[in-house]
Amino acid sequence: MFLTRSLRLFAYGALAVILVVYLTSLGLSASQTGLLLTLTLVGDTVVSLYLTTRADRLGRRRMLILGALLMTAAGVAFAWTRNFLVLVVAGTIGVISPSGNEVGPFLPIEQAALAQVVPAAVRTTVFAWYTLAGSFATASGSLCGGALAHALQGSGSMPLAGYRVVVLLYAALGAVLALLFTRLSPAAEVAAPGVIATRFGIAHSSDVVLRLSGLFALDSFAGGFVVQSFAAYWFYLRFGVHPATLGVIFFWANLLAGVSALLATRLAARFGLVKTMVFTHLPSNILLILVPLMPTLPLAILVLLARFSISQMDVPTRQSYVMAVVRPEERSAAAGITGVARTTGAAIAPVFAGWMFARPALISVPFFIAGTLKIVYDLLLYRGFVARRQPRS
Repeated sequence: MFLTRSLRLFAYGALAVILVVYLTSLGLSASQTGLLLTLTLVGDTVVSLYLTTRADRLGRRRMLILGALLMTAAGVAFAWTRNFLVLVVAGTIGVISPSGNEVGPFLPIEQAALAQVVPAAVRTTVFAWYTLAGSFATASGSLCGGALAHALQGSGSMPLAGYRVVVLLYAALGAVLALLFTRLSPAAEVAAPGVIATRFGIAHSSDVVLRLSGLFALDSFAGGFVVQSFAAYWFYLRFGVHPATLGVIFFWANLLAGVSALLATRLAARFGLVKTMVFTHLPSNILLILVPLMPTLPLAILVLLARFSISQMDVPTRQSYVMAVVRPEERSAAAGITGVARTTGAAIAPVFAGWMFARPALISVPFFIAGTLKIVYDLLLYRGFVARRQPRS
């Protein structure tokens, strides 16, 4: 599961750093691109909800293989056509990550499997290393995606051709991912699936799952204004940064984010999961607001890197918290529902961000909206859950 996550996040990182530039090079406007990314994330939400709420009953490995095949199909379609309607259909049905972050059914199912095969006492630590593996892979993908596109342009290829090669690489890695999932151990499956009375695979934990889902949706809606594709595009518009340089920037950003997740384990052991989630997330959101206020490229990069160095410390604690407060036979569904809530929130924002990026005077506004809403999320999370009995780990 660490290997499949690393491969997947490498593909996501490579695609995210060039995706918006690639789509606009195809002839799509910034508004059309934002709409496409929104519909893509909506499709990812539907796919994830359908597969994750059935994974514990129908087989986790089977659902993971299907998700990988949808990832491959979407990559092929995006490389094959520039027709907007075809791209919308492919992005909606398939699995495309415009942010460089997890989409589709993979993360919820892998989280449930990991929680099943490791002791509760080390769950947060394992999730921290799992986050680090993904962040390092995303960073490497960002670096390689930008470098590959730049190298192909330097060899005489048209810019569009260089971007298309990265999209085809994404499709190819999806096929490799499907092959790897066929080798997943039976230990990842639920040993004796319980009978869950609800359509979405949760019963006893529905209240806490729904409350967390609402908060996670708000957080991701805020983050959707500055998904990695749009953040890279902002550097491209504001400072004229080329793809290879963008790759380097987001390589270090994602690497720092992954390393920061390891510190979350010690903080959670001392302060609890919820306090760790909130008090590491708040300063990163303040730094996010400061990024567009920087007058020079080096300062903007410095603030961005500082933000990423603490931005992911809430990820393993959040994942561990969800796994701890639900029953084992509800874990895939609970992770899927909260993940779908995050994807839904993230899906709505890009259409507004695209509209703003189409207007030069507004290209920095998404950073202010994202940072402010994320601070609201942190305060609501603290108020709603800090007094709740904290689970072990």
